[in-house]
Formats: sequence, C-alpha cells, structure tokens
Amino acid sequence: MSEKVIITVAPTGAWPSKVDNAALPLTPEEIAEDVFHCWQAGAAVAHLHMRDDQGRGTMSADKFRETVALIKAKCDIVLNLTTSGDLEATEETRMAHLVELKPELASYDCGSMNWGHNSVFHNTPQFLDKLGRVMRENDIKPEVEIFDGGMVYNSLYYLKKGILEAPIHYQFVLGAPGGLGASVPNLVFLLGLIPEGSTWSALGVGKDHLPILYAALALGGHVRVGMEDNVFYAKEVPAQSNAQFVERAVRLVKEINKTPATPADARAILGLKNH
Repeated sequence: MSEKVIITVAPTGAWPSKVDNAALPLTPEEIAEDVFHCWQAGAAVAHLHMRDDQGRGTMSADKFRETVALIKAKCDIVLNLTTSGDLEATEETRMAHLVELKPELASYDCGSMNWGHNSVFHNTPQFLDKLGRVMRENDIKPEVEIFDGGMVYNSLYYLKKGILEAPIHYQFVLGAPGGLGASVPNLVFLLGLIPEGSTWSALGVGKDHLPILYAALALGGHVRVGMEDNVFYAKEVPAQSNAQFVERAVRLVKEINKTPATPADARAILGLKNH
C-alpha cells in the first residue's frame, strides 16, 4: 500500500464563514453534498466539523447525526468526526456523538495550547485519558492531531500507558496561530519524533498549505486539504469548492507516480474497524 496516498478533505472547520468564502458548506445538507463531490473527486476521508443555525462551531450530536446519515446515503467515504470546534463545549459533549455514531476515525488533539492568540484550547490530561478510553471501547481509531512537538511526546506517554494503540495515525497541523509554524524543517522535525510504523498526514494552514502539501507527498505521507484550513485556492483567489482542492491533490499524487487511496484502501492502511 506504500504507493497509495490518502487524501483527507476538511470541508468546514469551526472558524471560517461565508464572508471568508461563499462556497463554504455550513448546513448538514451543504456539508453532505460537498463531501459527496469530494469523494467523487478522489478524497478517501472526510474530517467533519458542525455548525449551529447561526453558523458557529458546535458539538451538537443532532447536527452530527443528520450530517453523517446524509453522507452515508451518498457514498462510502471514511468519516472522521472532530472532538473540538466549540471552545465552550463540555468534555461530555465533545465525546457524546462518538459513543452514539461510532465513526471509524475521530480527532484526538494531543495537548492544550493557546489558540489564535486570543483563547485557550483545553485538552487536559484527564480529558485525553477519558477520550482515549472512549475511542478504544467503541473501536474508533484516534487521529492524533499534533500542533507542536510536545504533543508528540504526549502521544508517546499515552501509547506507553495503553490509552493509545500502535500504530498511531498522526495528523500534523502546521501554521495554526499558537502552534508550530508551517515549514518543511518543522515537518521533518516532527517526523523524527514519531514511532516507527506510524502513519501520518500533514497540512499547512492558510498561505502555507501548498509547501506542506508538496513536502508531505515528497516525504511519503498522506495529505489533508479543504476550507477548514485554507479558503483560498491561490493568492487572492478564493476556492470555488472543496472538490477543487481535492482535484489538485489528486493531480499531484499522480505526478509522483502514486495513486489516490480509495476509502477501502484507507481502511486497510489505517486498520479501521467500524465500517
């Protein structure tokens, strides 16, 4: 499977708005239709955030339930549900939809950090312990999100403790304000910290999405694209859709003589259990 590259699309996130890009999907219907087009374009995984009726990030189980049902009626893309996106959500709210919906993947943000230089993204040791146990009990594979080097060391602690299981799947999120900058040396540094046999993907936030996309492919990793991370296709050129990002990633994968992974390939590569 080394010739297969998993393309994840993150269509919505918790922060961009229609003001930033009118094509951003916000409602369950918009997100489901968008994910379907991304699947047609070559995405194997969809990383999902929800928005409330006012467009704000929410952990509403109702919104997750509706969106997941709509997507599953359209295609077999692997669903990766976030456990963040509302800084006011309780720990219980951040996990409730996992227990009910049992997605194949879910995000595991491996540490706390200053967020956007104006708030704090809380992922306490107690929460990470509890979240890891909930994922194991429900056969959900954690996507261990890494915003700086210390979070990798946190993951090694939880691996040793038995909360996480090998092989870990890492998502390197580079360029988030308050986290490690989006540069190729920083990506290489992080890769030197993870256990042998791990799988990994990477993204660059905003203007740095392309250098990290190119570097991840060159270094043998998987990639994530989408409007959660960047609403511009090129400098001062708003993206027309999330599928546009996926289409570019597909072209780049083929240019290096590799093949975009199908959802079935992604399930095999990541060892997913809940399909």
